[in-house]
Amino acid sequence: MAINKLTVLQVNNLSIPGRYADGNGLYLDVSKNGTKSWLFRYQLNNQRRWMGLGPYDKKSNTLADARSAAVDKRSMVLRGIDPAQHEADERQRAADARARQLKQSNQRNRLDLMTFRVCAAELIASKSSEWTNEKHIQQWTNTLDTYAYPVLGDLPVKDIQTEHIRRCLDPIWHVKTETASRVRQRIESVIDYAIANGWRKEANPARWKGLLDTFYPNPEKVKRKRHQENGTDEHFPALDYADMPAFMAELVTMPGVAAKALRFLILTVPRTTELRMAKWDEFDLEKKQWDIPAARMKMTKPHRVALSDAAVKLIQEMPHINQYVFPGWKYGQPLSDGGMAAVLKRMSRTDITVHGFRSTFRDYIGEETGHPFRLAEFALAHQLTDGAEKAYARGDMLKKRFSMMNDWAKYVDSKISKHKVVPINRKAQTG
Repeated sequence: MAINKLTVLQVNNLSIPGRYADGNGLYLDVSKNGTKSWLFRYQLNNQRRWMGLGPYDKKSNTLADARSAAVDKRSMVLRGIDPAQHEADERQRAADARARQLKQSNQRNRLDLMTFRVCAAELIASKSSEWTNEKHIQQWTNTLDTYAYPVLGDLPVKDIQTEHIRRCLDPIWHVKTETASRVRQRIESVIDYAIANGWRKEANPARWKGLLDTFYPNPEKVKRKRHQENGTDEHFPALDYADMPAFMAELVTMPGVAAKALRFLILTVPRTTELRMAKWDEFDLEKKQWDIPAARMKMTKPHRVALSDAAVKLIQEMPHINQYVFPGWKYGQPLSDGGMAAVLKRMSRTDITVHGFRSTFRDYIGEETGHPFRLAEFALAHQLTDGAEKAYARGDMLKKRFSMMNDWAKYVDSKISKHKVVPINRKAQTG
């Protein structure tokens, strides 16, 4: 493999957006607005990964500096060490040490010690009790660790300026617009938290309206334009309801708890987390009812699910392994977040998503049945947007939903052989 392909003059003069290989895994990334940064590409455990080596600087992060860093990272890879994870672990250890130092300092130099990383950790800890989705906490931590901490992590939160925010967002705004928008919102939340606690007096440099919106195009418009250019849909890819019976006939041949969970999700149309965390004491099979608590619902309101006869039968066939109806591999834990998606992958259906089955249900009810619009919206736990609809819809129309859910179940199961029985094979289970 050729190395040292780039020259100092080239690095200084390159302006066309793209990634330019120097060799040995080192790349120069030129963004659409001309910002330059170093990237290191490597492969470990049969997975290709990218790692940032910081923005290009004629004095402090030159081509020679980047090459030296790439050699160091490559040496780690050859020893089986993930350099990105190693760096993250080092940062975390340093953050833990600083946090301990902060507690022992008896508030001395509090403002200087209150770095963005420490402030973010406190905010996440304070919010974790109200964030019911563990994945949400993980996403917060991962995005800040990847995109914010390399620039802001060790800065006192009182000293952060707009130029620091732009150093985080410039490399990703046009190529990872949705991610960049989330990163900005989370940075803004951390700094708002600092302001509220008296650790910063200046205005928030990460606010969108009237500040960063003068530098960056609206993320929703960028995303919409990209979908138009690529000819793709902005929504979750969903299965055409005409293909639903054939799909379900194939699904029932798939072994494992995750396949059973996916079938139950199709029959009852909840969101993924609402189903994964389902517990036995939430079900009243005599009433054919599933009560999902408010804490697990998107709108934080309790939701009653009308169970079809097919859904009741499926639940009755599930073994009681732990408190969760659909248990995962780990003892006492529910089915993993990616369990049902893994079933789709095994079925070679990467063209659709688990969440998309809610749209399939809604389309079928609207196009092929006489059940009213509101009935399907209640089944999906959607909020009614029309004021008049809200005024008249005092209840949740549970009794009327039983008929609709049985019609849906009969349709989706219409191609399943009556004698076909698929046992739950724990060894083949995806959890």
